[in-house]
Amino acid sequence: MITGTMQGAEIRVEQVSFNPRLVSFKKGRGTTNLALGTNYLLRDVSFAISRGDRVAIVGSSGAGKTTLLRLLNRLIEPTKGAIYLGNQLLGQIPVIQLRQQVVLVLQESKLLGMTVQQTLEYPLVLRRLGKSAIQQRVGEWIERLHIPSDWLERTELQLSLGQRQWVAIARALIIQPRVLLLDEPTSALDMGKGEFLIKTLVEFAQNYGATVLMVNHQLDLAEQFCHRVFHLHQGLLMEDLPKEQMNWENLRKSLLQAETQRVEEWG
Repeated sequence: MITGTMQGAEIRVEQVSFNPRLVSFKKGRGTTNLALGTNYLLRDVSFAISRGDRVAIVGSSGAGKTTLLRLLNRLIEPTKGAIYLGNQLLGQIPVIQLRQQVVLVLQESKLLGMTVQQTLEYPLVLRRLGKSAIQQRVGEWIERLHIPSDWLERTELQLSLGQRQWVAIARALIIQPRVLLLDEPTSALDMGKGEFLIKTLVEFAQNYGATVLMVNHQLDLAEQFCHRVFHLHQGLLMEDLPKEQMNWENLRKSLLQAETQRVEEWG
């Protein structure tokens, strides 16, 4: 069953599964997929997301949260099922074109050896914006995100993990993507900085009509950010609810129990 509104969906996921141990072999004139074991990181996940939706993706470690983001950005391809951006099958959109519209910020994003200033300008240079337009947009986001001027000539090695995370998020917002995917964007930030980021993301989605999906284990911040919650557990989409209908206390208990069980299983 696909949750959400099918008509006019910005993102549509239909019965998507992912198994990293899948192999393919030729059988007659076709190709058959053979799964080795039951190592599915996602299993039969379906949903539809409207333009401008803000979705918090929650679950214990290994639930499939980051896998889902990677599928939506085509860093990996689904074992089965289909993903659509608007009315286009994701696999039929050229990767470069797709990633100009669907931007993924990983938990430990790299700055590719550039200074912070170069990192922020680079995506706009690739889009061949004029120098003044680049300076204007980059300057706007430097101001909005309170990026100190003494960061601008620093390289990745001269930044802390939290600072690198902040710059990577700024780079994504400067692009002004159609869909923004964030993997634990507040993990290396203190609570005050995390709350400021959440406020900025809400404003970004509202002002630009962007669709934002955020993986976050900090449920207080997730609740502030979203108006919809995906709860993943062992690769299954257990709940897809408006945040007003989510029982946050039960969710906390469920995640704690799942994490405790995982730790016990791994010794």
